Amino acid sequence: MRRLPALTAMKIFEVVGQTRSFTRAAERLNLTQSAVSRQVRNLEEQLGEALFIRRHHDLELTESGAELYATLQDALHNVELTVRSIMEKSSGARLRLNAPPTFARRWLMPRLPSLRAAMPDVDISISTDLQDNLGERSLLDCAIRFGDGEWPLMQVSHLMNERHVAVCAPSLLHGASAITGADLSRFTFLHVLASSNQRYLTWRHWLDAAGLAEVDTRGGLEFDLLDLAIEAAVNGMGVTVADRHMITPQLEQRLLTTIMDVEVPGHQSYWLVTRRERGESDRLLAFKAWLDAEIACETTTQP
Repeated sequence: MRRLPALTAMKIFEVVGQTRSFTRAAERLNLTQSAVSRQVRNLEEQLGEALFIRRHHDLELTESGAELYATLQDALHNVELTVRSIMEKSSGARLRLNAPPTFARRWLMPRLPSLRAAMPDVDISISTDLQDNLGERSLLDCAIRFGDGEWPLMQVSHLMNERHVAVCAPSLLHGASAITGADLSRFTFLHVLASSNQRYLTWRHWLDAAGLAEVDTRGGLEFDLLDLAIEAAVNGMGVTVADRHMITPQLEQRLLTTIMDVEVPGHQSYWLVTRRERGESDRLLAFKAWLDAEIACETTTQP
């Protein structure tokens, strides 16, 4: 039999640790300040260790208090995830999806009405924090990932390849129908960063394919998201290389235009990632069918 302090006392301690105040913790827990203080004091007596250094206006965790607080946060977080997972399994009415920010905004958001029409009885949760993975305790049903398809222990389904084109706002071309290397060098290059000090090589690959390898792209603006580079291009700030899939509405609305008839396949692709060990729910199967249909439709309508 486990010999643990009362769960109520530990939960109260965890809230006091969050707020660093007996008064604020009492307000959050709908208890009196004296009741909160008494529970923490009883816990300290049971453990034989001080958990807080009491100051005039606030509290500071002791070394033992910080250790217990960190453990309790992890434990209570895991309990919360498990409870939410059980509740959502019983309802079966929500699909939780994680996707890269640019994909979510540029490809998925314009298609949300279609997704809602295809899955009217399923609520959709979309997150873009790529640290949220498909770990054992994650609530995610699936994730869209960009890469080479190598995610060990996961089930992966190929969605689409990148199709890189160079684009800018039509106003930058001043009615010109053809662009030379000299013309291109006059524009501001918009780059996407692969890391804090390294650019993706999309510009170099595109220029090589266009026969413009001599163009110097060392200057220009840098962004950590393709989404931001696209937005800068729409606003006439320069030229960027973007995946055609991500800019279809902007091309159709003439907010962007291609600067040469050159398209380069990307070196990586978009994938749907799910867990191997879990059976596919009806809502996940419906989502996969919707993705396949949308991508097939896009493939047949794009040049």
